[in-house]
Amino acid sequence: MHYWVKVRELIGVLPTTRGSSKYYDWLCKKDEEGYLMSIQWFPGHMAKARRLLMEQLEWVDVVLELADARIPVSSRNPMLHNLLGTKPRLLLLNKVDLADPTWTAKWLTYLRASSPVYAVSATTGVGIKQIVPELERMVQVKQARQAKKGIRAQMIKVMIVGIPNIGKSSLINQLTGGAQAKVGNKPGVTRGNQWVRIHDRVELLDTPGMLWPKFEVPEVGQKLAALGAIKDDVFDIEELSTWIIDWLKLHFPNALLRYQVPDLEVTLESLGRKRGCLIHGGRVDTLKAAQIFLRELRMGQLGPVTMDYLSK
Repeated sequence: MHYWVKVRELIGVLPTTRGSSKYYDWLCKKDEEGYLMSIQWFPGHMAKARRLLMEQLEWVDVVLELADARIPVSSRNPMLHNLLGTKPRLLLLNKVDLADPTWTAKWLTYLRASSPVYAVSATTGVGIKQIVPELERMVQVKQARQAKKGIRAQMIKVMIVGIPNIGKSSLINQLTGGAQAKVGNKPGVTRGNQWVRIHDRVELLDTPGMLWPKFEVPEVGQKLAALGAIKDDVFDIEELSTWIIDWLKLHFPNALLRYQVPDLEVTLESLGRKRGCLIHGGRVDTLKAAQIFLRELRMGQLGPVTMDYLSK
């Protein structure tokens, strides 16, 4: 099955035919030519990062892949399926403290059928202590084979990969107990590859966040933008915020309760009034309202939210 067809089925992407939901027309908003509006972002440094990854992959024993627990499929780079080949991979669903725990449990059950997966938080430290023991377990067979040949146990070489702003640097700092990697809250902070020792037997190669050239499923781009993997200046944040609000009305209506606005009346304008985003004449500054809304969503102030869901 084609990768993107599988993604559509897996995360329950809405069909393209008209449905009966009151908010369906916006959730499947089309442009003038009838296509779902999409977001794309693949700057030059990401193409370079892809080349470096391919060059350095042969030197590592295990790949540590970070995904966002709130979008555990949409936040996984499909290029890695081909680039990594049979290289052992440990998947970490980061930011689990911001995801809906019920959905996290469902995703862990599903994903563990194909590879080792743990839910972690590089912010709170949840699940971090499981990582090094799992890495050691994953190389046991290789090291036993080397021992039979008289080769002494080597340092375990690990490459960490993931999309921008996924928390790689924060994870490394948790593993090392100190600020070993530059940390930021915006995509693109780590631009070069660097080795970091995270344990007396484990060295980790940090790599820049990397997206892929085209999001074949438009909803994937919207979710990535919503949670901060794409720079805000490459898309219309007011349009995106309106899409998210209506998505939440359908799937996580309780997330909007903090705004104290009746469910059917929650709009970017009504949220802006609640937040005091007013300009001359009492009009709402919807750009400022969208910026505040996105910040609160990303920081988890709307409560735990998972935007990828297993289709039935």
